Amino acid sequence: IGCHEDIIKVTRLALEYSPYDFGITPSVRTRDEQEKLLAKGDATTTTMNSRHIPSNNECGKSCAVDFVVYVDGAVTWNNRYYRKVIQAFFRAAIELGIQIEAGGLWEKPVDGPHIQLPWKEYP
Repeated sequence: IGCHEDIIKVTRLALEYSPYDFGITPSVRTRDEQEKLLAKGDATTTTMNSRHIPSNNECGKSCAVDFVVYVDGAVTWNNRYYRKVIQAFFRAAIELGIQIEAGGLWEKPVDGPHIQLPWKEYP
């Protein structure tokens, strides 16, 4: 609820393609929630210009999702699993003709569980 339709479509199809089960964490944030993440020093929260904040996007919806990967029913933070799920997201995006960006492919900060619609195509 509150996410852009294209990120929802990609996420649903990625779940079908992923070799690992994954879940979506709260992906819509208020400015206050983002400020709190920044204040507590969350390693992947480095900006108030987040795609998670609906008011930052012309569509008024979140243009990003964060996910967690489950292995044997438990959450894992091992990047090798996240890379495989990111591949599933890209496969889904290509099939649907929707551009995405993956935080797990960024140099700084690396944000393994983050997928977003690009600013250029989704201002």
